[in-house]
Amino acid sequence: MEQIPMALDEVYSVSDLNSEVKWLLDTQFGSVWVEGEISNLMRARTGHMYFSLKDSRSQLRCAMFRNDNRRVQFTPADGQKVLVRGRLGIYEQRGDYQLIADRMTEVGLGALQQKFEATKKRLHAEGLFDDSHKQPLPAFPKRIGLVTSPTGAALQDALNVLRRRFRCAELIVYPVTVQGKQAAPSIANMLQIANQRKECDVLILMRGGGSLEDLWAFNEEPVARAVFASSLPIICGVGHEIDFTIADLVADVRAPTPSAAAELASPDQNELQQTMAALHRRMLRILRQTTEDKVHTLQQLVRRLHNQHPSQRLQQRTQRCDELDLRLQRTMQLSVSGAQSSLSNLQLRLRNLSPQREIARRRERTDLLHNMLMQNLSAQLDAAKSRLSSNYRALQTISPLNTLARGYAIVQTPQGEIITTTGQLQENQQIEVRVSDGHAGATVNRIDPVKKTEVQ
Repeated sequence: MEQIPMALDEVYSVSDLNSEVKWLLDTQFGSVWVEGEISNLMRARTGHMYFSLKDSRSQLRCAMFRNDNRRVQFTPADGQKVLVRGRLGIYEQRGDYQLIADRMTEVGLGALQQKFEATKKRLHAEGLFDDSHKQPLPAFPKRIGLVTSPTGAALQDALNVLRRRFRCAELIVYPVTVQGKQAAPSIANMLQIANQRKECDVLILMRGGGSLEDLWAFNEEPVARAVFASSLPIICGVGHEIDFTIADLVADVRAPTPSAAAELASPDQNELQQTMAALHRRMLRILRQTTEDKVHTLQQLVRRLHNQHPSQRLQQRTQRCDELDLRLQRTMQLSVSGAQSSLSNLQLRLRNLSPQREIARRRERTDLLHNMLMQNLSAQLDAAKSRLSSNYRALQTISPLNTLARGYAIVQTPQGEIITTTGQLQENQQIEVRVSDGHAGATVNRIDPVKKTEVQ
């Protein structure tokens, strides 16, 4: 049996031991650089950051206070691989060993984050995120399926919302594991079962917030493909508003929280009651207005019926017959008078347009035109004869035949060129001589030009 110390100075209180350890860490270690992947990142309202650094085997709690994290040049997030500088210490109230960070540098995406981006890229290329595959949500679902952990707070939050908003809907819980290695097969299998049973009009896939590791089941490819293959519309409400999973992208509707998913799946019964009350008031108003309109129409029909009574109509028809008879007599008198006047006018016009008178008038006109034509023709013929005689005399005066008849002759070359000078002649040249009654051929034997003095 181990001996128990009796002196009080040999026993540490919890606070004293934590203080001693804190002193040892502060004095034995200076600033250290640690590389790891961010996990369970939380930001306090004061501006401080609390997170864990992890690798494949261990985790280290870290705290980074506001004055230091203001100098970080990027936005830290779960899954990022970072290089952190700080001093080792202990949080005495809980006895937690931790690193108080004062510098942080981004190294690259963590393994989970890289896997997330690779899966997201592959599924996006296959079209699992396309809006064309999104199904509309039912406006008034009769049954709502809740695919979640039966012991999680997310289920209670969703149940509270659904009972408050739409109590008449039947709720069916499909229990699944939402964290760990068995979570993804459990979720995918339960989605298939829910689609086979077809008990619900809409499914809500949900869980509360957590780190990237906690939510990883909703980034697994089997879950994404089960959501895509679902014939029932699915609302995905996983984590908090800043959390995004592959299941969110594939689902028909993404909700920022489980409570928001329950609100999207259910109409507000209070709003429905208000709408129904407004429609009831409107129906009563329309019914009252319709009744008043029908009463007014009925009164009009009664008056019309009175006016259409046979005795009333008989009196009106009798009076109408008398009016028409008087109008007929006046119309006949006017028609007869008008016809007689038209007949007189037509007889007068007929006499004026008698064919015999027109024939006589046309005959006189024809005789006059015939006399005028004969006179014009005679005058034109006399004038033409006079012009012909004058032109004949002038033609005879200038005609070469008259000159030839007086003894002159015209000398030409065989080609028809008239010879007027001796310069155009050569000895033994053949020439043509034309006299008044014919032609003669000749040969030039001699050429005797006449001197100008002799001509003068």
